[in-house]
Amino acid sequence: MKASAREATGSPPTAELDEIIRKVKQLARRYREITGRPLGITGEIGEYEAARLLGLEIAPVRSPGYDLIRRAGDVPDYLQVKTRVVDFEKAGGRLGSIDVSKPWDAVLLVLLTGDYEPIAIYEVPREPIVEAITRPGSKARARGALSLPLFRSLGKRIWSPSSPAHSVAEAVRRRGRRLGRPHGRGPS
Repeated sequence: MKASAREATGSPPTAELDEIIRKVKQLARRYREITGRPLGITGEIGEYEAARLLGLEIAPVRSPGYDLIRRAGDVPDYLQVKTRVVDFEKAGGRLGSIDVSKPWDAVLLVLLTGDYEPIAIYEVPREPIVEAITRPGSKARARGALSLPLFRSLGKRIWSPSSPAHSVAEAVRRRGRRLGRPHGRGPS
């Protein structure tokens, strides 16, 4: 089935997508059981879960630098999403590369259990990330990647399973109005 024009230009999650993601999670768990390797769909699951839990819009395919859009007021926030499956025995690890030359306003970190269920979402505005990545002597500088502990220390947890989803989504929308992003960032 081809994507509708609405889906191709960005949209919120739907009941059909809920079902697809549920099946994908089952397949990914089974694949890992059989092979001992991840299936490689963690990022898509994280983007979907952040959109669903926080009431965000999924960006159009191949949007440069961002994955989700938060519409709060007149100016939308463009959000990059990083996702990690958390191994509680290993608290470290790194995020994937963050390209500071691309247009985005904040980065969301979605933490998933080994069963691909969300357990926390963190948000860090652009400025602290750019500062950490570009700091002279920064280990992240060469890779454009931050460690999980550093990322979490720079940001704020904006969702957890104990948080009522509707009040968290409203808090995220309010926070988006206060991001104070520099002019000229994000798509026109």
